[in-house]
Amino acid sequence: MAPTPQRPGLADRFRSADARLSSLPGNLRGTLWMLVAGLFFTVMVTLIKVLGERLHVAEIILIRQIVMASIVAPTIIYGLPGSLSTRHPALHVLRILCASTAMLAGFTAVIHLPLADATAIAFSKTFFITIFAIFFLGETVGRHRWTATAIGFVGVMIILRPGADTGIDLYAGLAVLSAACAGVVMIVIRKLSQHERPVTILTYQAVFVGLIMLPIALYNWKTPTLWELGLLVIVGMVSWAGQMCNIRAFRAGEASALAALDYVRLLYATVIGFLVFGDLPALATYAGAALIIAGSLYTVLREAQLGKRVATRDGVRADPP
Repeated sequence: MAPTPQRPGLADRFRSADARLSSLPGNLRGTLWMLVAGLFFTVMVTLIKVLGERLHVAEIILIRQIVMASIVAPTIIYGLPGSLSTRHPALHVLRILCASTAMLAGFTAVIHLPLADATAIAFSKTFFITIFAIFFLGETVGRHRWTATAIGFVGVMIILRPGADTGIDLYAGLAVLSAACAGVVMIVIRKLSQHERPVTILTYQAVFVGLIMLPIALYNWKTPTLWELGLLVIVGMVSWAGQMCNIRAFRAGEASALAALDYVRLLYATVIGFLVFGDLPALATYAGAALIIAGSLYTVLREAQLGKRVATRDGVRADPP
């Protein structure tokens, strides 16, 4: 009697799927990873918005950091004590403070604003990176990048819609503050990555942001229900998964080819915001988002073209093999 063939296990299926994915062209693989990353990040902010109806944002961030730190704990522990060794403590302090502010302000905005509005304003991070690069990195910014920055600023103002009597909505202002702080974080990471090991950057972020949130969370603590605790764990897991997908995307494909795909999060946020919360963005949100995205893409694509010109001039192959 012939033996019954065994069905492939879950690990075998994952290996088979990974092999099929690896056979695809780099930019296509990067596209798929970016689309999945955008979905993970949108699920994350959706759950934060749900949890924020009862729990304080600092409590949400604290448990999120604990879950993420638990996932990467083997990497952190394996690197000790070297993972804490740094020659640039001031940059780490700046990064941790700005990251903490970006999370507090950004997640508070997510809780109180329509999901698509908060997502669209967050895209203005690109323009803050341009501005801060001048002061922190000494970069020279030409008229093209300044024009793109100005277009993006107009887009943000359209979304904010400041009135003569009401001014700018508090939570929309917090979303802009979050984008600015996130811009500083990206600049600091760019600076640190020239001198520090990735595990060092990861360790300080994972540990000290949680320590900053601890006293705020304890002061405003409300014991989560089992349902809320489950959602908090999922927030931490999808946050980690989204970051990993982003990393794999940019390992597989060209940054200039993948940049536009980050903006699919606005589509995700619009659909999920309507299905879960019944929110539909105003036309002004779409108009402002279009300007923000156009300015961001122009900046990214122009930088990619300049990079190829420099590579060609220096005798390096400009196009991918």
